[in-house]
Amino acid sequence: MAQTPPPIPPIPSPTSIRTLCDQDPHHDQLQPPNHLNSMVILAAIFCAFVCALGLNSMLQCVFQCANRALIEPVQWVASRRLNSGLKKEEMVALPTSTYSANLNTSPSSSSSSSSSSGCVICLVDFSDGDKIRVLPKCNHWFHVACIDKWLLCHSSCPTCRHRLKSSGSMPSLAEIVTT
Repeated sequence: MAQTPPPIPPIPSPTSIRTLCDQDPHHDQLQPPNHLNSMVILAAIFCAFVCALGLNSMLQCVFQCANRALIEPVQWVASRRLNSGLKKEEMVALPTSTYSANLNTSPSSSSSSSSSSGCVICLVDFSDGDKIRVLPKCNHWFHVACIDKWLLCHSSCPTCRHRLKSSGSMPSLAEIVTT
């Protein structure tokens, strides 16, 4: 007894498929609406624009730094070394005193000194007995620990940016080029 295969249904024509889709009430739910497609495209364009701006900014920075290092190496190195920090011996040689609000022994009597009663580095007010360091020429004053940490990396006053290093203690441009 041989079994006969089931009959193959006829292939519907494109027009009959279209009419079947038109009759199906759930057909519209299967395809996303057109406004959703346009929102996805707009979001992709916006992301591409933001990425292009970031890449542009990064490349400008790289080219400016490379240009400075290639065209102006001597002046750039000299300016970086000018504010590179004090040596420990130079820093310890700066004058210190003890703050006293009652006796007014702090350097606040100078006209060019800092007008506040606190350290501008740590933003804490000075109290009686605090050790303060007075910077020469500008007479700004700070807690010893605060200004010492600053002066290890910078050779200028944090308030007025007055350089503490004299130009005689800095190497000349010829010394920078040869080393």
